[in-house]
Parts: sequence; structure tokens; C-alpha cells
Amino acid sequence: MRTDNGPQFISRVFEETCEQYQVEHERIPPKTPNKNAHIESFYANLERECYIKHTFESYQDAYQVVGEYIDFYNQRRIHGSLYNMSPAEFCRQMADGNVPAFIVTL
Repeated sequence: MRTDNGPQFISRVFEETCEQYQVEHERIPPKTPNKNAHIESFYANLERECYIKHTFESYQDAYQVVGEYIDFYNQRRIHGSLYNMSPAEFCRQMADGNVPAFIVTL
């Protein structure tokens, strides 16, 4: 698991939990959020599209709403990086051979 150096990720309890569950923990260098850009982008979307639209009444409520958002994000949400398709649609189109090659420009 790759994380930044936030206080929740440098705590002794977090380190012990990673060891308990045999999770390899990698910290990005300080002041380099670009090394974790995909996660930073996801959390920005999560906040903008989920957190600010809901008032949670309990942990269970938050768990359910955030879980539903993550399912939406991973299955049905349109992603610009996937030719404006949802991940599920992109996978179907890939399986059918209908997705053009990504062109990388410098």
C-alpha cells in the first residue's frame, strides 16, 4: 500500500496493523503528491461527488453511502481517461475489440 506521510499513516498503531495483516506499506517522499496522483485525484472526486452532498447520521450510514459511491465510481461513472466510458462499459468494449489504442503524446 502506498500512502503519503499524513499522521494517520506514520502512527505506531497503523504500522503494527500493517504488520499484523502482512501489508507492505510504502510512503511517498515528503512534498511529492504527484507520486500518489491517482489516489489524490480519487479523493478529490470522492469529496466533491460524495462527501459534500451527504450528511452522515452514523458510521454505518457513512460506510453505506461511501461504499455505494465507490461501486458507482468503479462500475458506472464516466471516466475521461477511458474514452468517456464507465469502467464496466470500457471492459465490455475492450473484450469486443472496440477500443482504439491509446495515443501517448509528449
